[in-house]
Amino acid sequence: MGRALWFAAGAGAGLWTTLKARRVVYRLTPEGVTDQVATWGLGARAFAEEVRIGMAEREVEIAHELALPPGDEVDSGRARAHGPVLDPRVHTGPRVLAASAADPPPLT
Repeated sequence: MGRALWFAAGAGAGLWTTLKARRVVYRLTPEGVTDQVATWGLGARAFAEEVRIGMAEREVEIAHELALPPGDEVDSGRARAHGPVLDPRVHTGPRVLAASAADPPPLT
């Protein structure tokens, strides 16, 4: 009984070690590294999307707490994050950038 138990334990440990070694070797191959980078990228995109969703939910909560009327656009830096905002009302030829209240006054 004792020998069979130790034989089974040794066989199980050998199998586990072999599987772990194969996984490590695969992770060091070019295909394995590519898979790891793709997985990290996917995780980063998922995290960024979760942060965006959380930010949007929090903006709604803050707007509700401040009793802002629905449809008011809260300036949360979105314009600065996504580039300049084009104001179509001022468009008279080449595109003119709209100045926001957060922009510093022009230097004279």
